[in-house]
Amino acid sequence: MRRILVLAVMFTTLLGGPSAWAADKARCKDHPLFSRMPNYELYGCAKTEFDAVAFPKPELKEWNTPEDYTTVEGKIFAVSYLLKEGATPASSLQIIRNFQNAVKKAGGTVLGDYDGNRFPGFQENAIKYLVESPGGTSYDRYTTMTLTKGGSEFWIYLCASEGYHDYTLLMVEKEEMKQEVSVGELEKQLNKEGFLTFYIKFDTGKADIKPESQGSIDQIASLLQFMAGLKVNIEGHTDNVGTPESNKKLSEERAKAVMAAVVAKGIAADRMAAVGQGQDKPVADNRKEEGRALNRRVEVVKQ
Repeated sequence: MRRILVLAVMFTTLLGGPSAWAADKARCKDHPLFSRMPNYELYGCAKTEFDAVAFPKPELKEWNTPEDYTTVEGKIFAVSYLLKEGATPASSLQIIRNFQNAVKKAGGTVLGDYDGNRFPGFQENAIKYLVESPGGTSYDRYTTMTLTKGGSEFWIYLCASEGYHDYTLLMVEKEEMKQEVSVGELEKQLNKEGFLTFYIKFDTGKADIKPESQGSIDQIASLLQFMAGLKVNIEGHTDNVGTPESNKKLSEERAKAVMAAVVAKGIAADRMAAVGQGQDKPVADNRKEEGRALNRRVEVVKQ
């Protein structure tokens, strides 16, 4: 009977019914599509207007390479729930099945069902905005789902922990990025500062540009098309993790990769030069991850 009641609550909320507990972490709320498991309360949340999340493809059998994932861009919403003190916990399987049944009942699709023990480091690859469990990023079960509701396509990622009695729900409302920076504004900034900074994402330790950075490549190409006589250096920069020699080489390879991507957009190669600056020109403190992230950048410098 208790399991039937759980499903009834979830189906009601998927159709626009009320949310549950009030005693939650400040500023965190349930997503309008889903209620929560009974006796669980919110303890963390995160969201952003636009980013990308990598979802494992349904046929994935082992945690492997980026080709085994589908990158979905859009509005990000993540929220984590923790069992209320003294309450009876639900198993990770019970949590997973409840959400899967709710999604299927609403016309959605279950893409995959995964065992956390077979996918070490799964969260780091697939979920940027994961709100960590009390035990760190340690989850026993995962599932991925899709659901179309109210004219929006949602990609859903659910992680459940057996030992720490918590679960995390991450959703991407798929949509195109709203272009907020015009080519004219980039031109003004370049003429004023002499350079533009792009935080292009690469695979760790490699020069492979991640799909979510395609917008930055498009911006660079559009700028060079707009400013027909412009010649630039594409300069790669790294943090100080690793040796100066390896960072110099990596930054040059990344600069060349960006240049090649821009050439593929129809820009003549003789208008650009790839330069690797390595770790020699930091803009922030390398002692903290926030600073290292700012130092890992690509600059378009006016020649």
